[in-house]
Amino acid sequence: MGSGIAHVVALGGHDVVINDLAKERFDTAIQNIDKNLTRQVASGKITDEDREKALARITFGETYESLADADLVVEAATEDEAVKRKIFVAICPFLKPDAIVATNTSSISITRLAATTDRPERFIGMHFMNPVPVMELVEMIRGIATDDVTFTRAKDFVESLGKTTAVSEDFPAFMVNRILLPMINEAVYTLYEGVGSVDAIDTAMRLGAHHPMGPLQLADFIGLDTCLSIMQVLYEGLADSKYRPCPLLVKYVEAGWLGRKSKRGFYDYRGESPMPTR
Repeated sequence: MGSGIAHVVALGGHDVVINDLAKERFDTAIQNIDKNLTRQVASGKITDEDREKALARITFGETYESLADADLVVEAATEDEAVKRKIFVAICPFLKPDAIVATNTSSISITRLAATTDRPERFIGMHFMNPVPVMELVEMIRGIATDDVTFTRAKDFVESLGKTTAVSEDFPAFMVNRILLPMINEAVYTLYEGVGSVDAIDTAMRLGAHHPMGPLQLADFIGLDTCLSIMQVLYEGLADSKYRPCPLLVKYVEAGWLGRKSKRGFYDYRGESPMPTR
């Protein structure tokens, strides 16, 4: 997600500093960004000059001091509240007073994350969809303390990137994932209960509901650990049994079968083409 956000922001004409745990991760991110920009050049969406300028705007920030001049800092770490809170505590002392801090969380309370910082009024949820260069939407979520100036500046920035915004209240999983993830979880229950196989479930939803991707294939693309985290946020935050994560989803995550990123989930990606695991 971080590399995708850097891609669209740099292509939008802004300088970008990527701060990560290791230089190797930055190098991988740049390779992915270059590959995706090259794909956009080939499809005629941008020029090769656009690609070169975008890449030149992206630099690696080895320390938090590299964020000192930033007007906007977007956190895009894993969907784990403890990890995110630790990041905010670490970076805030290095930011200028009027810098806006945004989180790309797809489910966690903006108000609660904002309270970790020294600037809850300049904190906002900015949920980009994956893959960022392709998906048109960004969910905007205000915390209880987010002021009007921050919201307006953040919304204008997102729309300057050519994205469409949808404003959500600060409820667990917001709008997109509150609707999408229970559907995926129900697909996993359908598999768990033996109603259909992986292939049958995905085929049914692709051809019967005209979904571009089956729900189990989509879960693998998102990451089964992320899916589980979002369902846990919904289950705990809304206290409703209908959001209980499917035991099979829990089992896959415990096994380390996280989807595409681990080469195995509801499909096995280690061969020439993905093969259903059930």
